[in-house]
Amino acid sequence: MADLHTWQYLAIALLFVWSGFVRSGLGFGGAVLTLPFLLMVYNAPLVFLPVIAMHLLFFSFLTIATAHFRAREGRAENTVNWPFLRYAFALMIVPKLIGVAGVLTLPTNVVSGFIFVVVSVYAVSYLLQRPFKSNSRTVDTLFMLLGGYVSGTSLVAAPLVVPVAASRVQKHELRDTLFVLWFVLVAIKLAAFAWTGVDLQWRATLLLLPCAAIGHMLGLRFHRYTLRSDTGVFFRVLGGGLLVVSLAGLLRMIFGG
Repeated sequence: MADLHTWQYLAIALLFVWSGFVRSGLGFGGAVLTLPFLLMVYNAPLVFLPVIAMHLLFFSFLTIATAHFRAREGRAENTVNWPFLRYAFALMIVPKLIGVAGVLTLPTNVVSGFIFVVVSVYAVSYLLQRPFKSNSRTVDTLFMLLGGYVSGTSLVAAPLVVPVAASRVQKHELRDTLFVLWFVLVAIKLAAFAWTGVDLQWRATLLLLPCAAIGHMLGLRFHRYTLRSDTGVFFRVLGGGLLVVSLAGLLRMIFGG
């Protein structure tokens, strides 16, 4: 990320605070709720995806390990639903690998456009207070298969995977169960990046780690709040902001602005 303007560096730093916040606060969204903004600042998915991925590995491991030790000591109940994870991995691994190959070969504008479209649909579902839901095993399976592919292409599988997980696990298990799922899927993606010679952006990852850590700590507090409160207003505001940013990004790509 060399030769950027000062405002771009500052915007990226603030967006990684946001990324850390939504990841630890919701258990998902570190990519899907941050990439559209990052791509508006600097349109380069393969610059930001490795940084987001490595931050996710670090903070998800830290959170899961903390929860595990608290459970072993009897200070908290188990927060990972392993039966759901076995179900998810069985469906998602193969399309995940196919998706990873896609992000390495498709043009930058195609990947960016795909991300903007997916997030726009996600945002509308929040604005209408009608998030993706399914009432059948067939639809659940379709969502998980497609989620695996989307995770491979852009790390924005949450809109498809979270509704299935939310219908199969307890509320207090959702975040940490998703963390384990994202950890494995992201590790596969990073391994593919390393194998094919993609720059993993180690320097940027370390420089932005304090920003993500600030967001992570704020997100932990927000997560405790969401376990006992209704957050519908928050998601509606978030959905509106994401829709504006995603549509603006698509228009910029179409008209070359």
